[in-house]
Amino acid sequence: MPNEGSKPNIPEEFLKPYDPATEEPAMIKRWDDSGFANPDVCIENGVTSADAPAYSIVLPPPNVTGTLHMGHAAMVAVEDILVRYARMQGKRTLWIPGTDSAAIATQSKVEGDIYKKEKITRYDLGRDELMRRIELFTEESKSTIINQVRTLGASLDWSRYAYTMDEPRYNAVMTAFVKMYEAGLIYRGDRIVNWDPNLQTTVSDDEIEHVQKTDPFYYFQYGPFVIGTVRPETKFGDKYVVMHPEDARFAQYKHGDTFELEWINGPITATVIKDEAVDMEAGSGVMTITPAHSLVDFEIAERHGLDKERVIDDRGILLPIAGEFAGQHIKKARAAIVEKLQAKGLVVKTEENYVHNIATNSRGGGTIEPQIKKQWFVGVNKEFTLTHSEIKGMPSGTTTTLKQLMKHVVESGEVGITPERFERVYYNWIDNLRDWCISRQIWFGHRIPVWYRRHPSGDTVDIHCSVIGPEDDSWERDPDTLDTWFSSGLWTISTLGWPDESPDLKTYHPTAVLETGYDILFFWVARMILMTGFCVGQVPFKQVYLHGLVRDGQGRKMSKSLGNIIDPLDMIKKYGADATRLSLIVGAQPGNDLKLSEDRVRGYKHFANKLWNVSRFVLEHADAAEGEMNAGDAALVAEAQAIVAEATKNMDGFRLDLAADALYHFVWDRFAAEILEESKEVLKGEDASARASRARALYDILTISLKALHPFMPFVTEAIWQRLPRKEQEILMVARWPHVQ
Repeated sequence: MPNEGSKPNIPEEFLKPYDPATEEPAMIKRWDDSGFANPDVCIENGVTSADAPAYSIVLPPPNVTGTLHMGHAAMVAVEDILVRYARMQGKRTLWIPGTDSAAIATQSKVEGDIYKKEKITRYDLGRDELMRRIELFTEESKSTIINQVRTLGASLDWSRYAYTMDEPRYNAVMTAFVKMYEAGLIYRGDRIVNWDPNLQTTVSDDEIEHVQKTDPFYYFQYGPFVIGTVRPETKFGDKYVVMHPEDARFAQYKHGDTFELEWINGPITATVIKDEAVDMEAGSGVMTITPAHSLVDFEIAERHGLDKERVIDDRGILLPIAGEFAGQHIKKARAAIVEKLQAKGLVVKTEENYVHNIATNSRGGGTIEPQIKKQWFVGVNKEFTLTHSEIKGMPSGTTTTLKQLMKHVVESGEVGITPERFERVYYNWIDNLRDWCISRQIWFGHRIPVWYRRHPSGDTVDIHCSVIGPEDDSWERDPDTLDTWFSSGLWTISTLGWPDESPDLKTYHPTAVLETGYDILFFWVARMILMTGFCVGQVPFKQVYLHGLVRDGQGRKMSKSLGNIIDPLDMIKKYGADATRLSLIVGAQPGNDLKLSEDRVRGYKHFANKLWNVSRFVLEHADAAEGEMNAGDAALVAEAQAIVAEATKNMDGFRLDLAADALYHFVWDRFAAEILEESKEVLKGEDASARASRARALYDILTISLKALHPFMPFVTEAIWQRLPRKEQEILMVARWPHVQ
């Protein structure tokens, strides 16, 4: 026992408050220098064995155009917890980092900057020069987002870093396209797509953002019927009136009946169509359709073999069918069209301030104008045969469709979804899945591996599809690029070396968990199942873990307009990465949104300080921690082990929130507030064996607590671990998870 007034035999740093700004960069360097994020290094150094169970996760690649936001931070925190936990269990643990090209967003950003500075477009620059400038931009952006991810303590294996546009990923994308084309799953055809008139490209359903807008809603007299619309400029092509076949109000009208009526530019002949797509409760129960500019209308026209005449061109300009309005932009023509209908007595009424949602391109901001275009599609209902399959219930030789495959792997339990309630949402989305448009009219991206050549007869065009392409320069390559979700759909296999026979692919695939926000459950998760199932006959992951959205303290979506954005980098700078991470985990039940405020983050900074101070007290008496523990002290250690057992059970059940909460309250409320306070009298007492027993118990509880908290708070726990006089591993990152009964 030290003499009265002597300084405790502890590292000098513990005499000061915990300083994340100093400790966190030092811990990142220590982890980097160890190389232990690489499972091969762990095996070489005896940290884990070559025959240990494999555990792998791929990082959902953040866009190179972006910066770290709270959604990214939540994703990184959850995945790093799972990875550190698995590594501490002795598994061969691999977490693969990467970034995404975000092709439309990136090209839009670079083109916009070029136009602002030089007043020229991509067509003035040419494809090669634009690609050169985009590459310069993405290289700078990549380093920014990578460094931001690292500040959160992500224990990724950076030696295996992947970028969606690098050479190995390019090879995987080309190979997948060719294989799917040869299997008849990829085809080129005329279908309705999301067209962005501003960027002059198709846009994925996944990139559509619906924005609320207020416009007049017009009711027009259409022969004997009243129809309603917010878009009168599309109505030049409306020559079909559709009603539900079971609507008794229109029983006198038969499918195929025709009638004459006065319309925008004079008399027309309309045809009655009976179709169940009509909502009998909406408006008058009838509607006219514009098949060339509406997905629903297009599908009705497809079912009944109707004409699909275009009204609007690719730039949003009215075509000759609009008569006197031809050549005008749809936005400018709208008022004049309504005025003409008013003069004809065809405006029944106008409902002002009608609130509705319009589809916009989330990557470029342009309003989407549906168009029928010749594009490349993945046919989700086309049959194919699984030449090689390890999927339960779908052996090699099984004939199926991509839609059936996507549904089967969840129904059979091959892929689990947490929380389970999202399974129903997943099935509903799959049931309504349409063929996937994969071609884009931008220059940045994986170019479609298809070449065309006019046949000598002049009547047909020869098509050549291959990874490399023909040597004969008489062939011309398709100018379109692939949807970025096509390459992202291959992410688990392309990052592990496919299409080569890679040892990583054999060892680490299928991956253990795909962790992402519930808002992209369908877009990315389903596409990965689709692509991986076809290409390698495996599921891409065994479990899907869905986290919720991070909202402000009032539950509102964070946005610039509301001024309520909480920047994770600011929080890290103020309170440390551990506090930021823990604020995103405790109380964050899987699939539920989380309310986050700066006060919440600040509170967990206090917890990091508490852990630091607890450690200082324990280490003051570490020299006396020798010999056997008495029964009472052994019970205190057992209590800590019981808490870890509870946390372990919750970790295995993907309830990270409950595990973190249990550990937090044990350390703060039990260990610091009660056990340490009770220990002060024991440690001051005359009984040397009691002092030694209690000192050892405290040291054991601290060690157990540091290990259990490490996945959640890696920085402060590692910083304390480095100052422990006795430890089983030099680096906490690879220490064994506390043994539980």
